[in-house]
Amino acid sequence: MSSMVLVEKRDAVAIITLNRPEAMNALCLELRLAFSQAFRDIQADPAIRVAILTGTGRAFCGGMDLKELASGAPEARGGGAAGGWDMADAMAAFEGPIIAAVNGYAITAGFEMALACDFIIASTDAKFADTHARVGMMPGWGLSQRLPRLIGIARAKQLSFTGNSITAARAYEWGLVNEVVAPDDLLPTCRTVAADMASTVPAVLRGYKRLIDEGYGMPFAEAMRHEVAVAQEFARRVVVEGIAARREGVLARGRTQSKATRED
Repeated sequence: MSSMVLVEKRDAVAIITLNRPEAMNALCLELRLAFSQAFRDIQADPAIRVAILTGTGRAFCGGMDLKELASGAPEARGGGAAGGWDMADAMAAFEGPIIAAVNGYAITAGFEMALACDFIIASTDAKFADTHARVGMMPGWGLSQRLPRLIGIARAKQLSFTGNSITAARAYEWGLVNEVVAPDDLLPTCRTVAADMASTVPAVLRGYKRLIDEGYGMPFAEAMRHEVAVAQEFARRVVVEGIAARREGVLARGRTQSKATRED
């Protein structure tokens, strides 16, 4: 895998780090491809239940590599030029929670990447900005839809229409991030939260994330019906699997007793 994306696995948690600090972790093609592969790999690893996404240097992610895109080379626009669609698909395919550990600047596509995580924990050094309107591009990775739902439509419009940045403290005040911690505490805090999540029942953790995400896009009454249906199906499956396990246990004991009888 490219050195532009580092993957550390510790118990049931994977830390994925964007590692292009000299370019503020801007999303060049090589990084985008490595990023997508990293998420496909952790999804394929049954031991990994939670992911943490962060960056090296002074940026979480400075957005798309505009110099590379401006070169006009067709390969530079691979993997979803407008916003890293293959990256978005790879993140969405990971069934466990994803924590954004925003260590510094999260700008435009980098902001979208953070929003694509399940929630954000930020360093006091973090800053968030949507500069699509300034660079002449439209968002294609969910920023225009996710941001208003998190901080309100008026605040989202102000942020996106000006291209101005907000601090971690303001992001916390607006409900964009869950916690703001000192830079040295960022990864330890995220690891602790991730470990707590990883200690829960694996199937329920995956299913609960899916249930919340599916219901969030539904009208409330429909979402309530959906929750009941999912709960009933889960309970039915647990009962069926429990009966099957008990039956197998009885059969196994019977085979052991039969063997012991024959040996006697």
